[in-house]
Amino acid sequence: MNTPIWHQPSMSRQERWDSLAFHGMTLWLTGLSGSGKSTIAHELSQQLVQDGIFSYVLDADNVRHGLNNDLGFSDADRTENVRRVAEAARLFADSGAVTIVPIISPFASGREHARNIHTEDGLTFLEVFVAASLETCEERDTKGLYAKVRSGDMKGLSGVDAPYEAPVTPDIVVGDNEQSVEASVAILRSAVMARIEIGR
Repeated sequence: MNTPIWHQPSMSRQERWDSLAFHGMTLWLTGLSGSGKSTIAHELSQQLVQDGIFSYVLDADNVRHGLNNDLGFSDADRTENVRRVAEAARLFADSGAVTIVPIISPFASGREHARNIHTEDGLTFLEVFVAASLETCEERDTKGLYAKVRSGDMKGLSGVDAPYEAPVTPDIVVGDNEQSVEASVAILRSAVMARIEIGR
């Protein structure tokens, strides 16, 4: 059986980043459906790009339309979904992008794997808990999922009838106590900028 061999690029990561003023890292936004992960992620990315910082949102829902369109919503498929997104995020971060990943990622083990593959590769990884309560998320119900679960038309919603293991020691918490999107984004932007300054 053939074994893939990692091809080491002729240009180092630091040479690439320095030549393009890039500062790759990953912000992993976990939280319940409707917590505001994607809204915060896209607003943050827009502000960073306006600041001249290369940024990309690797939205988990969008990835399910292509790379992960063979996966369902069983626990095993959710685990594999998170694993693939984590690997993609690591590559994006290595390229130099401030990579923002809004993804429920319901299991602590999956998030720990995402952190480990970044840190082992010398990349910054920040676990961000978007901590809106279940009551708040259900009241928003931006995708209509809570209503479907409550009516019996759907099963397997994280935090309702499927597991969600909230982070115990996240790097950053936003979105709790009705914190505004603007305030959440400001916290995350400051965290990114501080790490860019450290890396210069």
